[in-house]
Amino acid sequence: MQIATTTLHLMGTIIRLQVEAANPEALLELASAKLRDYEKRFSANDENSELMQVNHQAGKSGVVVDRELYELIKIGKAQSVAPGSFLNIAIGPLIQEWRVGFADAKMPTDERIKALLRIIDPHKISLTDDSHQVFLQESGMAIDLGGLAKGYFADKIIADFKQAGAKSGLIDLGGNVLTFGPAANHEDGQWRIGIQNPFLPRGNFVTILPTQNQSIVTSGIYERKFKWQGKTYHHIFDSQTGYPSTTDLASLTIVSERSLTGEIWTTRLFGQNAREAIQIINQTPEIEGIAITDDGQIAFSSGIKTQ
Repeated sequence: MQIATTTLHLMGTIIRLQVEAANPEALLELASAKLRDYEKRFSANDENSELMQVNHQAGKSGVVVDRELYELIKIGKAQSVAPGSFLNIAIGPLIQEWRVGFADAKMPTDERIKALLRIIDPHKISLTDDSHQVFLQESGMAIDLGGLAKGYFADKIIADFKQAGAKSGLIDLGGNVLTFGPAANHEDGQWRIGIQNPFLPRGNFVTILPTQNQSIVTSGIYERKFKWQGKTYHHIFDSQTGYPSTTDLASLTIVSERSLTGEIWTTRLFGQNAREAIQIINQTPEIEGIAITDDGQIAFSSGIKTQ
């Protein structure tokens, strides 16, 4: 068995892949090609992506899509309409209006936000299972899978590594890490994953989590921001108000078996306050979590082990 790594610049982030296998370079090439394909098909910023074909036909007609894209849209809709969820895959028009994180970010008018609130309704996403058809019922609607896609991709890549007979592996999609098998450079086989300090530059950690065969997903308000008339706005939005979420959370980390699960819960909970988020995590069997507040306090769910 040999260990190989590669780094990609995709999906607006730096992606790092590592695999321990008999043919690691070949596996990394296949994984890289798959991630590039996913970016082309799932992107909400590429006018020619498969997802954008659905968005372009909003209010006009349904679009038959690939099985994987349909699967993620179906999961995303179910999680978006769940009671109390802050996840909303129909939030695309609001994201594109604000453009936080892009050079052309701007502050929409109250009237524009009110107009958009009427169409960012996930209940208006119609799905036909037998044909994999997706229809957005109102003109101007747009799906954005940014809150879920990286987790979905990570699970698929690691599944491919396992199926190919790899001994261990890791994929890091910038705030989303998934591992399997033993870490080769640690006697106990545990990978060490740092949890970013939201108040310091990338690479500064508040704690280190030993992990194996787990996903660690962190969502925070600290990387994508824009200032308007002296006030700072972050990129995580509340679908009820049309404005960035009002919460005492600076970042929220979810530890789970599957990366998609982590993506779902960081997004579903980002809008709760830190205390409520930890309470919900403690009541949800499949996840653990770490909440960091905007005044620097840190809280762990009951099952978290740190180093």
